[in-house]
Amino acid sequence: MSVTIKIKVNEKLYLRDPEQTALGRKIIDNSIQLIDELGFELFTFKKLAKRIGSTEASVYRYFENKHKLLVYLISWYWHWLEYQIDYQTNNIEKPEHKLKIVLKVLSESFKYDPEFSHIDEEVLGKIVVSESAKTYLTKKVETEHQEGFFQAYKNLCNKISKIIKEIKPDYSYPVALVSTIIETAHEQIFFAEHLPTLTEIKVFAGDKSEIVSFLENLVFSVLNMV
Repeated sequence: MSVTIKIKVNEKLYLRDPEQTALGRKIIDNSIQLIDELGFELFTFKKLAKRIGSTEASVYRYFENKHKLLVYLISWYWHWLEYQIDYQTNNIEKPEHKLKIVLKVLSESFKYDPEFSHIDEEVLGKIVVSESAKTYLTKKVETEHQEGFFQAYKNLCNKISKIIKEIKPDYSYPVALVSTIIETAHEQIFFAEHLPTLTEIKVFAGDKSEIVSFLENLVFSVLNMV
């Protein structure tokens, strides 16, 4: 993209801003790759330090624990997704058209964006599908909510809910519908790729068009617009 943007993540998620140093950006880059390779359960700062040729202590200078690192990565993605929605719906007046673009954005696999050379958006998107629920399915979720850990997700949901209200101002559950859409998109992508007997949707070579069609049918049916 030709426009330079800065994504700012909640400062409470890190001890030192990883965007500000070469080592910090290296930690982010390799964390994404390693979580994708191993899964979050097997990912450790010890393994990360070995991968980047540094020490565990250097990683801990940036992040208190791997949970906060995961929340950081997922939050970054939500911010970036919100930017994508703004960018792709700019100058689109019809809300129904906006919503269809949003559903495509929520479902598609993004390609590497050179604007952020230390973040592979495509791989991070895979992590969001498989690991994002782990950021809030914890005993500390209410405390972390108060600290703003999930503000990026809330902002994204609120932005999309406004489009739904444009389409149907009297609809009572726009935010609930949006969060359902996002989680459903992730579940269906995961099922299609790993548990295909739980869905009729197929994903071929990264083609998410069936998921987009399913979400459109679901959302517009709820809004009584099919």
